[in-house]
Amino acid sequence: MARWCYRHRLVVLILWVGALLGLGFAGSAAGTNYADTFTLPNTDSTRAYDLMEKAFPERSGDTDTVVWKVDDGTVRDASVRSRIEPALEEIGRMKGVGEVSSPYAAQGATQISGNGRIAYAQITFTEQANGVPKALVEDVVDTAQDAERAGLRVELGGQAITRTQEPPTGIAEMVGILAAAVVLFLAFGSLFAMLLPLVVAIAALGTGLMATSLLSHVTDVPEVAPLLGSLIGLGVGIDYALFIVTRHRRGILRGMKPEESAVTALNTSGRAVLFAGGTVCIALAGMLVMNMRFLDGVVVATSLTVVLSVLAATTLLPALLGLLGMRVLSRKQRRRLAAEGPESEEASGLAARWSAFVQKRPRSIAAGAFLVMMVLALPVLSIRLGATDQGNHQDSTTTRQAYDLLAEGFGPGFNGPLQVVVDGRDADALVSTIRSTDGVAQVAAAPPARGITVIQVVPTTSPQSERTDQLIDRLRDDVIPESGAQAHVGGVTAVFKDFAAVTGERLPYFVAAIISLGFLLLMVAFRSLVVPLTAALMNLIAAAASFGVLVAIFQWGWGTELLGIGKEGPITAFLPVIMLSLLFGLSMDYQVFLVSRMHEEWVHTKDNARAVRVGLAETSRVINCAALIMICVFSAFVLSGDMEGAMAGIGLAAAVALDAFILRTALVPAAMHLLGNSNWWLPAGLEKRLPHLAVEPREETVAEPHARVADAGTGTGTGTGTGTDGGSTVIHGFVRTPDGAPVEGAALTLLSKGGRQLDRVTSLADGSYIVSVPSAGAYLLAVTAREHPSRARHVTVGAEPLVYDVELAEDEVDAVN
Repeated sequence: MARWCYRHRLVVLILWVGALLGLGFAGSAAGTNYADTFTLPNTDSTRAYDLMEKAFPERSGDTDTVVWKVDDGTVRDASVRSRIEPALEEIGRMKGVGEVSSPYAAQGATQISGNGRIAYAQITFTEQANGVPKALVEDVVDTAQDAERAGLRVELGGQAITRTQEPPTGIAEMVGILAAAVVLFLAFGSLFAMLLPLVVAIAALGTGLMATSLLSHVTDVPEVAPLLGSLIGLGVGIDYALFIVTRHRRGILRGMKPEESAVTALNTSGRAVLFAGGTVCIALAGMLVMNMRFLDGVVVATSLTVVLSVLAATTLLPALLGLLGMRVLSRKQRRRLAAEGPESEEASGLAARWSAFVQKRPRSIAAGAFLVMMVLALPVLSIRLGATDQGNHQDSTTTRQAYDLLAEGFGPGFNGPLQVVVDGRDADALVSTIRSTDGVAQVAAAPPARGITVIQVVPTTSPQSERTDQLIDRLRDDVIPESGAQAHVGGVTAVFKDFAAVTGERLPYFVAAIISLGFLLLMVAFRSLVVPLTAALMNLIAAAASFGVLVAIFQWGWGTELLGIGKEGPITAFLPVIMLSLLFGLSMDYQVFLVSRMHEEWVHTKDNARAVRVGLAETSRVINCAALIMICVFSAFVLSGDMEGAMAGIGLAAAVALDAFILRTALVPAAMHLLGNSNWWLPAGLEKRLPHLAVEPREETVAEPHARVADAGTGTGTGTGTGTDGGSTVIHGFVRTPDGAPVEGAALTLLSKGGRQLDRVTSLADGSYIVSVPSAGAYLLAVTAREHPSRARHVTVGAEPLVYDVELAEDEVDAVN
């Protein structure tokens, strides 16, 4: 498929542009129909909601509030009424406004505070908040605030009003893309190479968001789902393309033609992308274990975006690679390739030095990394799940000002009233009992309808207070049962309390499901029990530390105002489930990329120390670059204007940073060094029964590492033998130190110009070696030995065996002959 996409690149591009424009046109024409369905089956708040819907079906629109305060006098003064009443009447005449309840009406006395300085009016729209036209809401805001004068302050609150404060759509995504572009340019040094991952991610994200908006008409998709889809779609879309483009550029630098390099990159890194994308989707689908209707739409939106990201990386990307050809390299790289020929690709620099340091001091590094993670995880012990509301908005917003005015005039509990729904006409006794209950500020019963009575209960404490949660429990467990009434406690505060309780109950099952899934996938992929166990433990550590950061910032308030995200409060109840799903998927990406290289080296050498060292040295740079891109993209969602989006962005940015820079770079390799060969242990019986899952295609079959000797006899050894039939030949010689001492156990690897391994042997006690060469031509011979740095040299082999002695010095590997 990669070759077909490469050769038919114009067709692929036309198909993708057509899909993007077609979905965009359909999405614009159909609009959106997002629905925040927070109800949970078999909970008290859901029963209350169902009874209210039965009794008052006409009260379906969003209700927002206009609040005003006077500095002197009271809100009943004629000078105040003359400004407020005309504004409320004008709002009531607007198309889309169903009702305006004024404090100046006959039944409006309760809408004026005790001191007479604060009052409010309620505006009921004919649609829910996400269905109210933004232009109508802006007209309402402008009309109300035009009534202000010196000494008279007007603020507005409510879900529809909140929409007018949101930044323009796409700001967070645009900032994330620009930050990722800077990282990509620094990593690649090429404008075209930098653009490739961005174009792929934007194409996948655009189609994903448009498709999600269309799906909102046929299934319940919450309003936060597109935001979370953008969050994960941008991150994985750029990262998946980054892995493939990096492999493609490496192939060209090592002498492959662009088409073959692209096909090889898709056949290797592309397979890993398919595997990683599949694990992310499965992890997201794990949210269905929670049996929460609200999360179903989140699963649909995020999984669809990930699937399209994988599809774009495996179809659109090879087409774009075909358009660029050699221009995927920078001009400097192209000139060097033309002048000096293919270069060797071996780990060097900071990555190699760090890898060697980890090998030398695994205990101290593992202990230090573990200590850092545990300190960061400590705040998670005080995590409190709940709901954010307009009291968490920034001080400068009108919704926060309205919230504070209502709390000042009518008590902190006024912003989160409870609704006790009574199934029966006689509710007077229950009203009296509730009024005398500790923690209740006000009680008012609405006239019954269809046999249902709604009692509005205003707590003495704010909606986010633990004392309000205790009041709900008191009403449900004591007050209502003792009254003998058939009643249920509902309202937004009760709904989110039930949501948090259900999340806490079902979260262990969810965590067990995704951890078990990850264990099975890694066990099959790497034929080991210890590697998946280590990965499972690391995922739990990463989750605990990232939630610790989340609690410190959003619940304790460390830096919330500095970040511009408002006031501290509880962690949104559904966030742990979503974050754990995304964290599991992203951690699997990095774990697979890191351990697959270690596993490849282990299969060839059976040397665990070398496998871990080489795997870390050769993958840490790409993992860190990918993580840095993810951090930029996720952190940018602080600008989304949505508290849940900001929480998810900061939480995932912290999780990725800790996972990539501490776990995968330090703790995982240090632990694998300490565990030794047991990393790769798998019972023989289990080995026979497990299916084989190749993350990357198999290399050509190579015999177990051994040393061969030429017929002339330069030493003794065993091997499969070689000859000159069919054009095959050999390279043989000795590996020695500068003083002539033989080097035993040096690993010599013969690589093709494209980087494919052709043979691998180890030198014998006298330093002799022999590697098989399939035919005459240019090759790369890499030599690695303990206590000597790894180096490689290009060799040209003719029809006859090549005698090539290797001298291992402290700073280089050089040919003596």
